[in-house]
Order: sequence, then structure tokens, then C-alpha cells
Amino acid sequence: MAAVAPSVIVGALEGPALHIPDGFVSVPIALAGYLLTGVAIAIAVRMTNRQLDDRAVPLMGVLAAFIFAAQMINFPVAGGTSGHLLGGALAAILLGPWSAIVVMTAVVGLQALLFQDGGLLALGVNVLNMGVITSLVGAACYGALSRLGGTSATGPTIAGFVAAWVAVEAAAIATAVELAASGTSPLRVVGPAMIGVHALIGIGEGLITVAALGFVRGTRPDLLRRQPALHEG
Repeated sequence: MAAVAPSVIVGALEGPALHIPDGFVSVPIALAGYLLTGVAIAIAVRMTNRQLDDRAVPLMGVLAAFIFAAQMINFPVAGGTSGHLLGGALAAILLGPWSAIVVMTAVVGLQALLFQDGGLLALGVNVLNMGVITSLVGAACYGALSRLGGTSATGPTIAGFVAAWVAVEAAAIATAVELAASGTSPLRVVGPAMIGVHALIGIGEGLITVAALGFVRGTRPDLLRRQPALHEG
């Protein structure tokens, strides 16, 4: 596959942030994405069944609907580009990482089927990047920072912002690696382009995540109780 200019790649991956269209990843990378995503979803479903009770199911539905709707709202980024909420870190903070993967899989899958956000061949890597990676990285980052923050009043706010930002950057790095491995563009070109733009998008993600957590804290603080960790269940 011929190399694609970084401006074309970044433009294609920003409107629907990080949604990779068909033709941007090779068949082997796409199949590997489906395989890794399938394994992650299978583990997530099993862990969700073990960790969450029936009362958590409505919260999963409400959160999926909120993230789906919030992703429709774009915010401006430098250079005339735009981004939107991914939501993986937010879902992981409220539900735990495994249930967040289930929620994000539903959101990304529906977007691909209903709005053609990303290609069907690339659906596996899209779910992997925006659903699996953001949920796992967001949960791990939030958990570590929350423990470091102790009982500080600002600790959860800082942890939520950083977790959301890091999750977006992790997804951007994964996308850059997949594009480079597919021969779409060299990593030295697509890596800085993706990481730079999504560093700004991550700031918006962090602010939205903090605002959502603040709303939950003010209305339903019980939802911010300690959520299941990666190893529990």
C-alpha cells in the first residue's frame, strides 16, 4: 500500500475521532484486531457476569446511551480540526474496566453499523483502540492515581482528567502502530501526527470526563464507590 500523507491520515481519523476507515489497515492487521478484540470481549463478558449484579445493568445501558450521544458533539482543536469524547475512561471509572469494554463495544459497533464511522473490516481494530485500550488504560491509570491521591478532595478530579487524557493518547499510539504496520504511513510520520493532535483532543476528553464525574458525584455519589479492578472476579 502506498504511503499516505499524515495530513490525510489525521483528517480521516479526527472527524469521527480514531475511527479507522476501510483501506487504511491491511487485512492481516484487521484480522489480528478482530482476534484480539474477540478475546478481550469474551473475557470482559465473563468478568462482568461475575463482578456486577443486576442493579448495575441499567447503569451500563444509561452510560452507553450517554457516551453514544456525547460522541455526536465535536469540539474544535488546533488547525481547524475537531475531536469528540471517546468515553472509555469515564465508563471504566463508573463501571470498572470489564463492563466498560462491553459498553464501548456496543457504542463503537453501533456507530460503524448506523453511521459508517469506520469501516467494517477495520471494526476490530477500532473497538480494540477505542473500547478495549481506553477502558483498560483508563481504569489502571485512575486506580493508581486515586491510591496516590489518598483522601485528597481534588484527587479524584485529577485522577479522572489524567486517566482520560492518557487513555486517548494510548488509543492514538495504538492507531499509529496499526497504520504503520499496515504500510499506510511510516511510524516516524504518523506517530507524531496522531500523538500531537490527540494530546489536544485528550484535554477535551479530560474536561468532559471530569464534568461528568462531578455531576455524578453531586447527584449519585454512590455510583462512585470502588469499582471492580482488573484482577477481581
